[in-house]
Amino acid sequence: MKKLFSDFTFSWALGLFGTAVGAGILFLPINAGMSGFWPLIIMTLIVGPMTYYAHRGLARFVLSSKNPGQDITYVVQEHFGVTGGRLITLLYFLAIYPILLIYGVGITNTVISFIENQLHMTVPSRAVVSFVLLAVMIGIMLLNERIILAVTNWLVYPLIAIIFGLSLYLIPQWNGAALHQVPTVGGFLKTLWLTIPVLVFAFNHSPAISSCAVSHAHRYPDSATCDREISRTLRQTAIMLVAFVMLFVFSCVLALTPEDLLKAKAENISILSYLANHFDNPVISYFGPFVAFLAISSSFFGHYLGAREGLEGLVNQLRKEPIAPAKFQKISAIFFMITLWIVAIINPSILGFIESLSGPVIAMILFIMPMYAIHKIPALQKYRGAFSNVFVVVMGSIAISALVYGLFK
Repeated sequence: MKKLFSDFTFSWALGLFGTAVGAGILFLPINAGMSGFWPLIIMTLIVGPMTYYAHRGLARFVLSSKNPGQDITYVVQEHFGVTGGRLITLLYFLAIYPILLIYGVGITNTVISFIENQLHMTVPSRAVVSFVLLAVMIGIMLLNERIILAVTNWLVYPLIAIIFGLSLYLIPQWNGAALHQVPTVGGFLKTLWLTIPVLVFAFNHSPAISSCAVSHAHRYPDSATCDREISRTLRQTAIMLVAFVMLFVFSCVLALTPEDLLKAKAENISILSYLANHFDNPVISYFGPFVAFLAISSSFFGHYLGAREGLEGLVNQLRKEPIAPAKFQKISAIFFMITLWIVAIINPSILGFIESLSGPVIAMILFIMPMYAIHKIPALQKYRGAFSNVFVVVMGSIAISALVYGLFK
C-alpha cells in the first residue's frame, strides 16, 4: 500500500506550510477574532477549501505548458502572448518582492529586539545584524533544492510544535466571553467580508507554488500522475494550515475577550505580546520573538523562490538569449542581498502600505488568473465545469473587493 505521506510530498507540504505561516500569524487571532467566536466557525469551514482549490488551480496553470517543467513566467507568456506574459510576470514580481523586503526588515527588527530586551546585551549596529541574517538566508537559497527543503523543514517543525503547544497551554484560560458576542446579520457578513483577505494572506503560499509544480513535473513526467501528486501535496498543506493555525486562533480568542482583542488591535502588538502582558507571563514573551523568527525565516524562503522566478522571467523576456539558471541564481542573490540590506538598514515605516498594495495583485494571480485560464486555454479544458472553479472566483472576488475597500476607506 502506497504511503500517504511520501518524503517528497511531505517535504514540499512542510515547505508550503512554512511559506504561508509568516509573522502574520501573530496578528491573525486579533484580526480574525475581534467579532467573537461565531464568525470564526464560518471562516474555518471555508478557509480550507478556499486555500486548497485556489493553489491547486495555480499549480495546474503552471503545469499546463507544452514544455513540461517550465515555471510560471514562461507559462504566462506561452498562454497570454509576449505582452500579456510580460505584464503578468511584472505584476507577479511586484506582488512578491515587496513582501520579501518586509521580511528582511522584520527579521532584523525581531533579532535586534530579542538581543536588547530578552538577552539584555549590547546590540551590534543595524547594518551588521541585517547583513549577517540576510547573507545566511540568501546563501541557503544558493544551495540545491533538497537542502533548501531540509532547512525549511527544520524551521517548520519547531514552529508547528510551538504553535500547537501554545494552543494547548491557553486552554485552562478559556472563558465564555467570545461565545456571548453575537453580531447582527449585517455585522456578521461585514466581518466575513473584511476578514477573508486576512485569511487569504495568512494561508497564502502562492510564491512557492511555481517552484513546487516544476519540482513535481520533474519527478513525475506523466501529467496525470503529476496532477494527482501535487494535489496530494496541496491537500496536506491545507489540512496542516487549518489544523494548526485555526486551533491557535480559536485558543487565543477563547482565552481573551473581544474587548481584549480590540485593545491589542489599538496597541498594534502581536497576540503573543498581548497574552504575555495580559497574563503577566514572561515565558510567552520569550516565545514571541522565537515564533516570529521561525515564521519569518521559513516564509522568507518561499517568497524568495517566487521573487527570483519573477525577476528571472522579467530579465530573460527582455533578452534574445536567456541567462543560464545557475548563473542567474548568483546574479539575483547579489541583487536581493543589496536591495534587502539597504531597506533593512533604512527600516522604512511605509512597509505595511506596500504590503496592502501587493494584496490585490496576489489575489488576482492566485484566484482569478488560473480560473480564467481554465475557461479560455485548451490545455486546461478538462478542468472546466467544476463547482470548485466558481467557488474560487467568488472567494477571490470577495477578497479583492475587501482589499480595495481597505485601501480607500
